[in-house]
Amino acid sequence: MYVCICKGVTERQIHQAVAEGARDLEDIRDRLGASTGCGTCAEFAAECLREALEQSVPETPLPQPA
Repeated sequence: MYVCICKGVTERQIHQAVAEGARDLEDIRDRLGASTGCGTCAEFAAECLREALEQSVPETPLPQPA
């Protein structure tokens, strides 16, 4: 789905940017240009960023009984 119509940025691109090291909205702006046009997508871009960051954190395995 498109997040930023002005720059043609999709959710997939935001998730890919996170996989490549993006960690905040400024990184997304610098890498993809999202929310640098009219700015109305900033909130949705930040939401997609949070989701991508949550998904990128590997789950810590539970300790196994000895």
